[in-house]
Amino acid sequence: MTRNRSITRSRVSSESDTPQSVAPVRRRGQWLSGVPGMWTGVGRGSITGAWQWHPARRGCGDGGNNGLRGDRPEPAAVLDGDERRVRARGAAAVSHGWEVDVDDLVIQMDGVGVRRGKTTLLADVNWSVELDERWVVLGPNGAGKTTLLKMASTEMHPSTGTVDVLGERLGKTNVFDIRPLIGLCSGALVNRVPGQELVRDVVVSAGYSVFGRWREEYDALDTDRAVELLEQLGVAHLADRDFGTLSEGERKRVMISRALMTDPELLLFDEPAAGLDLGGREDLVARLSTLAMDPDAPASVLVTHHVEEIPPGFTHCLLLRDGGIVAQGLLDDVLTEDNLSKTFDQNLELQRAGDRYFARRRA
Repeated sequence: MTRNRSITRSRVSSESDTPQSVAPVRRRGQWLSGVPGMWTGVGRGSITGAWQWHPARRGCGDGGNNGLRGDRPEPAAVLDGDERRVRARGAAAVSHGWEVDVDDLVIQMDGVGVRRGKTTLLADVNWSVELDERWVVLGPNGAGKTTLLKMASTEMHPSTGTVDVLGERLGKTNVFDIRPLIGLCSGALVNRVPGQELVRDVVVSAGYSVFGRWREEYDALDTDRAVELLEQLGVAHLADRDFGTLSEGERKRVMISRALMTDPELLLFDEPAAGLDLGGREDLVARLSTLAMDPDAPASVLVTHHVEEIPPGFTHCLLLRDGGIVAQGLLDDVLTEDNLSKTFDQNLELQRAGDRYFARRRA
């Protein structure tokens, strides 16, 4: 399946109305023009809507910028989309007999290993994510979940094997070209936001990939979209508050709004419910569930330690332990008592109530 979204953004103008020398056509991970920039959009009730091209933006996307203003070079001018986008099917898909449309692969890892000194963080990982899939990655501390997510966000390269993200192979592409298309929500990003930053500025500044609004200029379309996203996440009433005055749950929802600001093709959540109380966790799970069930939402990967934090609407599961894969596939098939017990090295009892999961150790 593919997302029902026009690659030409015809809701604003057709390709003939907007020459590529001014506004490029975006197609799953590629800028097909010599003009760097970003698309933004406004659409009430959806993460998609009316679109407009903003040329010559610097440093779109949150990956690896460290929040510095204008310290990143302009994205590379042209990508050879057809040459770079077509990849062989992942080893995981082949070994399982899955039929995969390579055009729909947003993440593909083949034989991936990561070593730091004498420590193996990941070993022989074969994993692929398609455009319409929502994956949860479960495992204990030290299983390799964060390492996996860092490669998916192009912040880390593998020691062995290959990683393709949005059709681009790490090590053979300028990662700054594809980071604008990756929305990342993590505790590390939350800690980089200045406490005195206005909430609306935290979201809108994603277009420049900075924290701490300075001299950047934003169109009304940008600010309107930021407010729309805050409204969808239930925090629009906080738009003029300082970020430092928010609760942990409110901060997480603001950061999800920021992750959606640039209309990413891939959403990555690194333990989004960490540090939340019961009410905050349940509210966040409900909102992530709404996003997961939106057919126009991008592919998503959520890392967590707890089955209770899996939002309804997530479709697939990857279980990790000691840097290796215990099981992967459809959520209902993979998330079993046996697999969960192997993953956490405990005799666990797994219960399901509706679309939610709960686990505890057997007495």
